[in-house]
Amino acid sequence: MTIRALAFALVLQPPAGKLILRAHAQGDQIYTCQQNAYTFSWGLKAPDARLLDDSNRVIGRHFAGPTWQLRDSSQVVGRPIAKQDAPETNAVPWLTLTAVSNTGHGLLEHVKTIRRINTHGGQPPAGGCDQAHLGTDLRVPYTAEYDFYAD
Repeated sequence: MTIRALAFALVLQPPAGKLILRAHAQGDQIYTCQQNAYTFSWGLKAPDARLLDDSNRVIGRHFAGPTWQLRDSSQVVGRPIAKQDAPETNAVPWLTLTAVSNTGHGLLEHVKTIRRINTHGGQPPAGGCDQAHLGTDLRVPYTAEYDFYAD
């Protein structure tokens, strides 16, 4: 199996463990205009999103780390282990992440794996980052589903 095929399988296949929460994210991906050698590009700074339940009630937030924090005080920080381009052109990739730390007591305290799927939006524009905009931030709206799995 190629590395790309393995990454594809890791993202699309539900991981081992029990699905304990599906949260809908609504917010922004924040990018900073940066210079790499002689080129300028938008680099991901952090997500900034509300996490919603199936009734559209806010249950938490998603921010730099990447970190997910619920109102029950539980929190998980993840590290990407697999990535797949989203079917939608302007959408951020689908991801599988492994938990690197869990804090608090609540739904996220035993999470081992997080999946980001069904993304819409969130990709920075191709242009607009140049010397005049160096260091400026750009917020790009996105939505996604985050699935949280525990053993």
